[in-house]
Amino acid sequence: MSQAQASALVIGTGAIGQALVAELQSRYTSVLALGRSSDPAINFEDESSIAAAAHWTAAQCEKADAPLRLLLVASGFLHGPVGQPERSLKELQPGYLVHSFLVNAIGPALLMKHFLRLLPRQGPCKAVFLSARVGSIEDNRLGGWYGYRAAKAALNQLVKTASIEQARRNKQATVLALHPGTVDSPLSAPFSKSGLDVRSPAVAAGQIVQVIEALDAADTGRFVDYRGERLPW
Repeated sequence: MSQAQASALVIGTGAIGQALVAELQSRYTSVLALGRSSDPAINFEDESSIAAAAHWTAAQCEKADAPLRLLLVASGFLHGPVGQPERSLKELQPGYLVHSFLVNAIGPALLMKHFLRLLPRQGPCKAVFLSARVGSIEDNRLGGWYGYRAAKAALNQLVKTASIEQARRNKQATVLALHPGTVDSPLSAPFSKSGLDVRSPAVAAGQIVQVIEALDAADTGRFVDYRGERLPW
């Protein structure tokens, strides 16, 4: 569906983020992208960078005469120099826990603070935050991955809470968490076991956008996957 005179913003310039930008190009008047290496850049350790990026976004939307109707946050952290997902309690490390919460929960919370206010007060608009099924408390059957699970569970709670506040601002707003599934990307590569449905970033982006387009304000505050199925918190 074409979004006449509307802007979309993707935050997160990894494999999924780049594919989402490409997928949205034909649907929106203006598609913006922000991340750690963009100009302006977003640094979750520096709130002023987030505020500056929001100011820049507002200016770009005004310049294009296309209000921001879609905010899609595709940032995330699972493994890196600060550590790997824990298999047991004895592997817990403060540095990994702090970084996981910074990227997966605190950063997105600050994005909510500065970017949700850019969405219009009238008419349909959507804010989608990529989460992870392992963040579901009810669905946790295998254990492990303490930091990542907890940080994504925190993100889910933030999304749910923000959806309530945003609905007071605009009854047609949709704010939700979305599990993208396993995507062929640096984030999931070490953990993409045989037998999993691993999709390319382009295929995943197409599925994600299709789900987003099918959802409306009645779905706000929900946790869904890339097939549109509702997931337990």
